Amino acid sequence: MLPLPVLERVRADLPSLPGIGASALEVSHRGSWFEGVITETEANLRALLRIGDGHRVLFCQGGASMQFAMVPMNLLHGGAADHVVTGSWGARAVAEAARIGRTRVAWTNESESFVRTPLDEELLEALDPASDYVYLTMNETIQGVEYPGTPSVPNEVIVAADASSDFLSRPLDVARYGVLFAGAQKNAGPAGVTIAIVRDDVLERIPDGLPSMLDYRTYAEHGSLYNTPPVFAIYVVLLVTRWLRDEIGGLDAMAELDAAKAQLLYDAIDGHPEMYTGHAQPAARSRMNITFRLPSVDDETAFLAGAAAEDMVELRGHRSVGGIRASIYNAMPVEGVERLADFMRRFAAH
Repeated sequence: MLPLPVLERVRADLPSLPGIGASALEVSHRGSWFEGVITETEANLRALLRIGDGHRVLFCQGGASMQFAMVPMNLLHGGAADHVVTGSWGARAVAEAARIGRTRVAWTNESESFVRTPLDEELLEALDPASDYVYLTMNETIQGVEYPGTPSVPNEVIVAADASSDFLSRPLDVARYGVLFAGAQKNAGPAGVTIAIVRDDVLERIPDGLPSMLDYRTYAEHGSLYNTPPVFAIYVVLLVTRWLRDEIGGLDAMAELDAAKAQLLYDAIDGHPEMYTGHAQPAARSRMNITFRLPSVDDETAFLAGAAAEDMVELRGHRSVGGIRASIYNAMPVEGVERLADFMRRFAAH
């Protein structure tokens, strides 16, 4: 979901932006209006995430999947990359990186069907300090597994992280990441733009000879305007950052709200163990994607039908794991989560 105030603003201004005489779908990316948009969007992201001067905020395309290749192309320097695989997207990322250079799965929970993230001591023991970087996925949407905070990685190790699905849902220690990227289409805006936050020392290490559009330096040196960027998508990200700042009160407030929403559903799961079994272990439960199973496929089919009858849809789990998945990203209202929790209690009692 996108926040309703954002959608209403887009609808009002879609035919013609005030004072511009053209739609955000029509304006030039070289014009003064969009220059103002991209400047303010970066400033808002810097303020919300407390991004210091040592990082560049880049607006890329190609989604998180293109970052699976861009990260190793820019960060692998003849050594190897350590990957911590906590779910399906992490597995895709390591497979893509292996096309570029040497990779190593330093830690994975695949044998247990991806139910948790590594403990700090497990991560420290697993990583190779000599690796070019370590790669993490902050929130696995399919399995519903999320790091509860900044992973414990030695300071000298460059961390590259896919934050697509919990981006802007909580404060982050951005300084700890060499590359932090997020496809916008979960919390930040519509599909089409990918935000990459890249530290200066990483930019300085990038090898020459990369294709221009796959080199982070191209975006940094041209203010993300080397080619035509996704103008409309970045404009919506601007509106979302204003919403987070002005109506939510920043990322600390957003984190509290998201945690409270998730707890409503986890309480319903834990309160009815005879009907619901959560996929992720409690310490690694996602606040964005609540995943659970019912005793049988027939029960899950009945659950989905009953929910749909009350206008609650898109609850079927990913085809690779089945079950139920409630995605409650930033813009999902508390009321919607309360309705689902109420339905879960009633279904368990029927």
